[in-house]
Amino acid sequence: MLRLYHRDKNVQRLQCKVQNMAEPQHIPLEDQRSYSIEETVERSRNFYQEIKRRRTVRDFSDRPIPREVIENCILAAGTAPNGANLQPWHFSVVENPDVKTAIRKAAEQEEEAFYNGKAPQAWLDALAPLGTDSSKPFLEIAPFLIVIFSKSHEQRDDGSTVKNYYANESTGIATGFLIAALHDAGLATLTHTPSPMKFLNKILHRPSHERPFVLLVVGYPTEDAVVPAISKKSLEEISDFID
Repeated sequence: MLRLYHRDKNVQRLQCKVQNMAEPQHIPLEDQRSYSIEETVERSRNFYQEIKRRRTVRDFSDRPIPREVIENCILAAGTAPNGANLQPWHFSVVENPDVKTAIRKAAEQEEEAFYNGKAPQAWLDALAPLGTDSSKPFLEIAPFLIVIFSKSHEQRDDGSTVKNYYANESTGIATGFLIAALHDAGLATLTHTPSPMKFLNKILHRPSHERPFVLLVVGYPTEDAVVPAISKKSLEEISDFID
């Protein structure tokens, strides 16, 4: 009898919870564009031709960029699909020279440890064709650094928390949107991930539940910029089609 009582109480709680849930609100899909088959193919081909021009750059100039460009690109990143539309990301945009210097010093300290014993040899061998080392002058030279944080949960004003679902996956998609938007605006980027990156929370005064996801360097390349002679995998190597 006692067991049935508890079961009934649990059913009542569940029913109450369902009743209290807000009804989902929907609006007509109005902004989706549709093209002819020929134009669809052409647009897909043109996008590929454009996006494959994007290269990771390490030779940045200090040429200024209007802040509006960065703002628009972040707004574009904020439209990315994400778990339960909780949008578990934060973009810290750094222009201040002193803050950039602090970030460079902390990043290079981590990178020196990485290249001088922390990293396994296999990892160093994989990086060798790229010519990277612990020196990161671009962190001070480029006009903007965008530090992207992944938020494990939201902190409410009353002290309670709300879990963010698929936070890392969602933040990764938003980062891809951001890189593509910056490229479309004619800017170069570099994804920098010193390990660990907790120093970014301290320097940028971000709470501990926000995990630094990537440090994105943004600017124009120098006129004599060079990039590694590398190639991307073919379609056959990265995909298969199930007919």
